[in-house]
Order: sequence, then structure tokens, then C-alpha cells
Amino acid sequence: MPTSTRLLSGVAPIIGQYELCLCDIWGVVHNGVAPYAEACAALAKMRAGGVTVVLVSNAPRPRSEIAIQLGRLGVPGDAFDAIVTSGDVARDLIAHRAGEPLYHLGPDRDLPLLAGLDAPRVPAAEGRYVVCTGLFDDETETAETYAEQLADFARRDLTLICANPDLVVDRGGRMVPCAGSIALAYEQIGGRAIYAGKPHAPIYELAIRQGQELRGENVERSRILAIGDAIRTDIAGAVHCGLGSLMCLGGIHAEETGELSPAELQDWFARQSHRPDYAMQQLAW
Repeated sequence: MPTSTRLLSGVAPIIGQYELCLCDIWGVVHNGVAPYAEACAALAKMRAGGVTVVLVSNAPRPRSEIAIQLGRLGVPGDAFDAIVTSGDVARDLIAHRAGEPLYHLGPDRDLPLLAGLDAPRVPAAEGRYVVCTGLFDDETETAETYAEQLADFARRDLTLICANPDLVVDRGGRMVPCAGSIALAYEQIGGRAIYAGKPHAPIYELAIRQGQELRGENVERSRILAIGDAIRTDIAGAVHCGLGSLMCLGGIHAEETGELSPAELQDWFARQSHRPDYAMQQLAW
């Protein structure tokens, strides 16, 4: 881990060191309502300069669904080469339990996660395991809303597959809870959770493999840059996988870091579980 984080105003001074970029989506490319124009332009310039850009998301849906969402939000297609999601990894985990009845904890918008799989959905009382994609209503509920249900799952020793390890996400300036908050609450009462996305290795291995296939060559870990806005997922995952890391401070940690001086920022990084190599307010060229 670096002893200090290099503060940047743009990515241009350091991007020449890298051949592959694994970039978070929500909080870096868009805020759930609109794209960040400078971030999209920076990614497009990276690609024009020969860097392969794979968007890596903890979204609990297949990549095809996220591509549609990005188009609707107005994220330009020249900002990325490929997409890998937590949903893609979760589908593999579900496929390995083919035929077992599951309880889906999450909104119907996430049902594409199960499409085409031998994954019969049943009521909570009949599930042999749980697939959590989020809260049924993330505008009004919290993990505490599910305390009684989670206690029942723990008594029955059910495994919970968490298809989105994020605790919260910034939706147009408002923090809303994600599936990771439920999985964490489940673990805290002794339940067993399996995480499909960042910061865990499987999603990085899939993204790196995808990037290498697109390039037609292997890429050294030292030549891969991971960009994200969350210490717990994006930066921790990058560090664990031996990748370079760039943190966008204007995402979910904005309230903690927004008023800090450069020296105070270094102190803040020192208190975190993992320190990024680089940091900037928002991704820009």
C-alpha cells in the first residue's frame, strides 16, 4: 500500500502507465440520474490512446441490462469496450445450484438476473437458499426492516448469495441502501453470505479476462488501473488484486472528504482500511 496518495486534477499524467482500465460505473460514470460528461470524455480519450476500458459494476443484473440502462442515461458508447457485473458472477453461482428452490429478496426489476437459469423461485419459507439483489423498496426501507426475516434464514442455516455487495449508492445526491447492507446484517447474526461482486476476486478475474481477450494479450497487474469511488469495494478490491487504484472523491465519500485540505485528505486516507494510489474529485482527463 502506498504511504501517500497522489492527488490529481486529471488522469492524463498517469494513464500512460496502464493498458487496461477497470472502471466502476455508479459514482464514477453516472450518479443514477445523469452521466458525468467529463468522466465519459476521459474514458473515451483513454480508449483513443490504446487503453482498454472495462466497466465493472456491482449491479445485480446481467451486463446486457446495464448496457441498456447506460444508453437510456445517455452514457456514450465510445466510453467503454465491455461491461462486467456482479450479476454476471451471481448467475454463475446460481447455475451451480441448478434446480434448488430459491427465495429472491429484491425488486422485480432485478429478475433478469435469473432469466434462463434452472432457478425455481419460491416463497421465503420454502427457499433452500436466498438470492439478495437489494431491498424491495430502497427509498423507505433499511436492512433493519428485514431483521426478523434474516433471523429466520439464520435459524434455517440458509446461504445468502449477495448479488450487489455495495452497502449504499448515491442516487442523484441521496444515499440509498443496497444488497450489501442486508448481507452484512445477515453475517452479523451468524448467517453465511457469498458476495458476487467487488471487492471479491471473482469479478476482477472475469473483468481482467474480458479485457485481455479484447486486447488479444495478457496484461500485467501493474499495468491495470481500477477506478472507483468506494474504499470498501473499489479500492479494497484493487489492492487485493494487485492493481493500481484511482479514487473519485465526489462519490459516496463526498460528505467525508469534500471540505478537507490536501493534508487532511492524506490523514483521512491513512485512517481507512485501504489507501488508493491516486485520487481526484471526479474522473476527468
